[in-house]
Amino acid sequence: MKILILCTGNSCRSQMAHGFLQSFNPDITVCSAGTEASGKLNPGAVKAMAEVGIDISHHTSDPVGKYLNDA
Repeated sequence: MKILILCTGNSCRSQMAHGFLQSFNPDITVCSAGTEASGKLNPGAVKAMAEVGIDISHHTSDPVGKYLNDA
């Protein structure tokens, strides 16, 4: 199963959702992207996820075009 979480900046909430979904089931493929991806993660999102034991520091803020042909 593949799941794409899409938002505007792909720097905070979508990255957190990505981290949570991936932690629930490591056998699924989870990606997140933005229509106006910033290229950087929000440090507050990284910190909040670390507080619940999920490391998203290696994630990248990607444009949705990266995933359009993966459907």
